[in-house]
Amino acid sequence: MKSLKKAMSLTLVAAMTMTMLAGCGSSNKETAAETSDAATTEAAGETFKIGSIGPATGGAAVYGLAVQNGADLAIKEINEAGGINGYQVEYNFQDDECDNEKSVNAYNTLKDWGMQMLVGTTTSGCCIAVAAESSNDNMFQITPSGSSVDCISSNDNVYQVCFTDPNQGIAAAQYIGSNNVAEKVAVIYDSSDVYSSGIYEKFAAEAANQPFEIVSAEAFTADNKTDFSVQLQKAKDAGADLMFLPIYYTEASLILKQADAMGYTPKFFGCDGLDGILGVENFDAALAEGVMLLTPFAADADDEATQSFVSTYEAAYGETPNQFAADAYDAVYIIKAAAEKSGVTPADSISDICEKMKGAMAEISVDGLTGEAMSWDEDGAVNKAPKAMEIVNGNYSLIQ
Repeated sequence: MKSLKKAMSLTLVAAMTMTMLAGCGSSNKETAAETSDAATTEAAGETFKIGSIGPATGGAAVYGLAVQNGADLAIKEINEAGGINGYQVEYNFQDDECDNEKSVNAYNTLKDWGMQMLVGTTTSGCCIAVAAESSNDNMFQITPSGSSVDCISSNDNVYQVCFTDPNQGIAAAQYIGSNNVAEKVAVIYDSSDVYSSGIYEKFAAEAANQPFEIVSAEAFTADNKTDFSVQLQKAKDAGADLMFLPIYYTEASLILKQADAMGYTPKFFGCDGLDGILGVENFDAALAEGVMLLTPFAADADDEATQSFVSTYEAAYGETPNQFAADAYDAVYIIKAAAEKSGVTPADSISDICEKMKGAMAEISVDGLTGEAMSWDEDGAVNKAPKAMEIVNGNYSLIQ
């Protein structure tokens, strides 16, 4: 229970840098008994089974494929370094096409496979649906990118790597205000989507405390998300010099195209859902030049961990990783940290693994690609600082 976690102090453990993690494995100072135990385990074929769910096809595939690859890369590194608590890890990713029912079906498929922990799901709506199932099973679940508060609010077995929607909305409003990015702001959001509407709600509330004015706020729905001419015209008529888009990249690409066609050139600002806009098929990436977004990861950051991850990822998958890949990579290493802190083994039941790891999540602090000294509150929300990026010359560039 998270109430138990609240009573525990958030003691910082040794920072888990990627270099250190890559070196974690069986110590050269193992005793003969430990070596024998390891050999017995290997002979028995005992492994941890980690499942993952996300859209590998459809309009949100950029997110799901990034999550699949990021988690896969981390698991390969961990296995090469000796595994988790001396056990190797098996990985199984299932496509949900960003559909709630298919996501639950994917969860059941993974359960039949023998999944013991879940990295997923990728999108908020699917995560909420699957969390109801994993909660019933008391299976440890950590979502790399399901940002809705509803992913974790009713389920004490679920944790987030990404920011919650309210935190993104508040942080975006504060960033725009404190950096004087705009005076008049228009918003286009998806009222049928929990991610988009959740961010907008908190953005609008925080805007009241900031030195800018929301002059237009227009919604669309999943049934009407191709023609944004009415919303754009209202924003233009209101004199908005910034367009806030708490939406996904597919719809954002259409908005940028249509704004350009009508000669409307405000500053565009979004959250992590815009990460992936440069990869939209048949989209002129030049239209995204100058787009700003809040996200916890920038591939051009010059720290050693990021550059090592980017180069390894590019070599393995032929493309530059986005924030979703980095979140999933971190999610696996967070599982590793919690599993090693709690001492779980593959022989433990799914529920026992979850209970032990929940206790560990209240104590660990993890340095990852998407945040330093990440910790988790009693509700499973992550504590870390956001970063601002701008698309410059067709690349995401960290704003210092």
